[in-house]
Amino acid sequence: MRILVVEDERAMAGAICRGLEAHGFAVDLVHDGRAALDYAAQERYAAIVLDLMLPGLNGYRVCAELRRLGDTTPVLVLTAKDGEYDEAEALDTGADDYLRKPFSYVVLVARLRALLRRKGGAAPDLRVGDLVVDPAARTCQRAGRPVELTPREFGVLEALIRRPGEVVGKTEILDQVWDLHHDGDVNIVEVYVSALRRKIDVPFGVRTIHTVRGVGYRLEDLGA
Repeated sequence: MRILVVEDERAMAGAICRGLEAHGFAVDLVHDGRAALDYAAQERYAAIVLDLMLPGLNGYRVCAELRRLGDTTPVLVLTAKDGEYDEAEALDTGADDYLRKPFSYVVLVARLRALLRRKGGAAPDLRVGDLVVDPAARTCQRAGRPVELTPREFGVLEALIRRPGEVVGKTEILDQVWDLHHDGDVNIVEVYVSALRRKIDVPFGVRTIHTVRGVGYRLEDLGA
């Protein structure tokens, strides 16, 4: 899932991005309100983490403009402002949640996942044969047995299992799982697909991830 982080304090912005990426999110980062609106207009984000005190266009105005344009992307306001009126104004202008700095990354990630569940209702499990992925809990099982995946491995698997039977291009996976500023080297996708096969296919004697040469991969349960 891709998240847009809007934060002008560079050190804080980097820390937020690293924290979210460590939990498997792909993250785009901008440092001012106008850039946030430009990015939101060009890319479909799962959620936006929005600071209030931004140069050019503050977070209140960014949120209000998003809603005026009909953008329903969940917005989590993250700010050092701690007055109840600031919180009320953020919610009134269209924010979905409010988290004060300093914060725990555990809480930040939990709040984001809660927003994503509310956006789509209770997220259903994704299934191909006996392979089951829970996007909300970020867990994977095969034949009733838990399979431990790294955040990146989970992201690649989620990109595939959301489109069962379809060919998903390597560049598409790269764009979904890594940030927009990756170097375009699709070899990294091959590395993670190989790791996934060793975890979800080989131990169970099945073939689930199939290579479509020159294009990408297809997730389909064809048995051993």
